[in-house]
Amino acid sequence: MKKVLIVEDQPDIRKLIRMTLEFEDFEIHEAEEAATGLRLARTVEPDLILMDVMMPGEIDGLQACAQLKADPALRHIKVVLLTARGQARDIESGRQAGADEYLAKPFSPLQMIDMIDRLMATS
Repeated sequence: MKKVLIVEDQPDIRKLIRMTLEFEDFEIHEAEEAATGLRLARTVEPDLILMDVMMPGEIDGLQACAQLKADPALRHIKVVLLTARGQARDIESGRQAGADEYLAKPFSPLQMIDMIDRLMATS
C-alpha cells in the first residue's frame, strides 16, 4: 500500500484531500504545518507528499520541499505543492525547491488523483 502525507494548515482542505484519497488504496498521514510534516516524513517515509506552500510556522512548503529534496534519505519522495498562487514565477519557485508537480487551488479531486496516479507510476 502506498503512503501519502498531506501537509496542509486548512482543516477543510485536508479533509477534502483525505476523503478523495480514501477512495484509492493509500495509507494516509496528515500534518498541519511544514516542520511537523518534515518530521513525519522521516518517520513514515511516504511515497508522496501533498504540501501546501503558504503555511504558518517555522518554515513554509517551499522550504520544506527544498529540505526534503536535499536529504539523501528523503529525496526520492514525490512532492506535489498545493497553492492558490499559480503564476509562472510561483511554479518556477516550486521547481527550484525540487517539487515534482505543482497543483493550483482550487483543483478538482479528479485532477489531483490523475496527477498522483501519474507520479506513483514513475516511482
